[in-house]
Amino acid sequence: MSLETTVETGAWIRRFHPAPQAAHRLVCFPHAGGAASFYFPVSRTLAPDVDVLAIQYPGRQDRRHEPCLDSIAALADAVAEQLAPWCERPVTFFGHSMGASLAFEVARRLEARGTVLHGLFASGRRAPSAVRDERVHLLDDDGLITDISRLSGTDTQVLGDPEILRMILPAVRADYRAAETYRYTPGPPLSCPLSALTGDDDPQVTLEEARAWGEHTAGPFTLQVFPGGHFYLNAQAPAVIASLRAHLR
Repeated sequence: MSLETTVETGAWIRRFHPAPQAAHRLVCFPHAGGAASFYFPVSRTLAPDVDVLAIQYPGRQDRRHEPCLDSIAALADAVAEQLAPWCERPVTFFGHSMGASLAFEVARRLEARGTVLHGLFASGRRAPSAVRDERVHLLDDDGLITDISRLSGTDTQVLGDPEILRMILPAVRADYRAAETYRYTPGPPLSCPLSALTGDDDPQVTLEEARAWGEHTAGPFTLQVFPGGHFYLNAQAPAVIASLRAHLR
């Protein structure tokens, strides 16, 4: 009996374009306030060559009535449990912003269990050892919305719709709290190849902070710099997907 008939995706995992015959699996981790659907275009583009999974955090979309988790550790513990059955073939992680920190922590948990990733792509996020004292999650709703707008991470139509904003702000605040209170606990570096991706005009990540990801793997490390800000990948999606394809080949 195949994995496809014995393992359900459940609440945490979205599999928009199942590719059961694919040799590789790509797991995508959304940014703060983001949802699994952010990676629908990636799944559509890579299928059927790659089996793409996207993580759906609680507190948004179809999970909007569930309590949010506001720590990277709690999220990583839960996601690692959910992904363990899906690691029977080569698996690569891609995480953007908060999702990069989470992907890294999930990779650490899986490696402690004996599962080494095929690779980790950490996008739009400084290395775990590069700490900033950020407290945006403590601002009022207007302050939080201002920061979201500054980073251009949310559709402007959403920001102008008070009803939708009321629905998403609790999840955004919980994610910001998780990202901003995350502190790396020193330990062995990962064994897999690691690639840091960043925009050359990202206010959240300097090149030095992105380059510091190299300290967190004993495998090969590359730094890829793209034109753009924190959400450079919206405009640079073809180049990012080409990089993923090259790695997965």
